[in-house]
Amino acid sequence: MSARFAALAPLAPLALALAACAPTAATPGSPTGLAAGQAEWPRQCGDEDDWDKPGPPFRIHGNAYYVGTCGIAAILVTGDQGHVLIDGGSHGGAPIIARNVETLGFRLSDIKLLLHSHEHFDHVAGLAELQRRSGARLLASERAAPVLASGKAATDDPQADGIDTFPAARVDGQVTPGEPVVLGNLSLMPVATPGHTPGALSWQWRSCDGPDCRSIVYSDSLSPISGDGYRFSDHPDVVAGFRSGLARLAALDCDILLTPHPAASHMRGRLAGGSLVDRSACANYAAGIEARLDKRLAEEAQ
Repeated sequence: MSARFAALAPLAPLALALAACAPTAATPGSPTGLAAGQAEWPRQCGDEDDWDKPGPPFRIHGNAYYVGTCGIAAILVTGDQGHVLIDGGSHGGAPIIARNVETLGFRLSDIKLLLHSHEHFDHVAGLAELQRRSGARLLASERAAPVLASGKAATDDPQADGIDTFPAARVDGQVTPGEPVVLGNLSLMPVATPGHTPGALSWQWRSCDGPDCRSIVYSDSLSPISGDGYRFSDHPDVVAGFRSGLARLAALDCDILLTPHPAASHMRGRLAGGSLVDRSACANYAAGIEARLDKRLAEEAQ
C-alpha cells in the first residue's frame, strides 16, 4: 500500500524519486540561533549521553531539523502542507522532543505524519504521546506495525527477551520500502534495513537551503547485537536481509548521514568540526556494520 498524502507521487526508482529538490518551507518566525544550535549541541551533549538528557534543537540543512535528545535522535522535516517527524524517542524523551519542536517556532499540530527507524522502546516509546499531542498519523513498516500497536517486541527480534515494553500507539497505515511517503512538497523514501529488528527502516530525502540541495539519510542503527542465546548464524534469512539492507544503504546518494543513536554516525564530532556533510558517510557506516556482523558470525562459529 502506498503512503501518499496531500499530493500523489508516482512510484519511481530511488534515485529518480529524490532527484528533484522541493522548495524549503518557510520557518515560522525565522527562529534565531539555528546555526548556533549546531555549535551548541556538541558543547551540551556527549558522545554517549543519556537517552533523556535534553539537548538544543538545530537546523540540519534546509527544512530538516534535529529535535531529539542528547542520546536519541528525532528528525523533523517541514513542508508546505504539514510536517513529518521521524522517531519519538523514549517515553521520557517525548516531552523534550515536543519542546524542541516548539522552540524552533513550529506547532505540534502541524506535524501530520509520524515515521520510525526501528521498533525498540528507546526510539518509539514516545510516539504514542507525540501522537496524542499532535494528532498526527503514524505510518509503519509491515513488520513494525504490530509491535508499535501492541508495545511489545516481536518474538523473532534478536533482542526480544531483553526489550522493555512501551505505550502502544495507533498505527494508521503501512509504508512500502521503495515507495515514497509524500506529504505536500515532501517526499521521503523508506529503505528496508532489517537486522537489528525485523521491521527496521532507513529514510532518504532531499532538503534545500536555496539552491544548495543535499541528500539526507537517516539510517537505522543496524547493530548486530542480540539477547543471550540468540545466534545470527542460526537464522540465515536474517543474515541475508541484514546484508541486503547494508548494500542498499551503501548505494544511497548520501550527503548527510544521521542515525537514531547520534554517536553511531559521529554526529557530535562532525558538528564540532563545523559540517555534517560527508559524501562517504553512508558507505563507510554500512561497511563498518558489515564488519561487525562478520565478526559476530565468526565468533559464533568458534
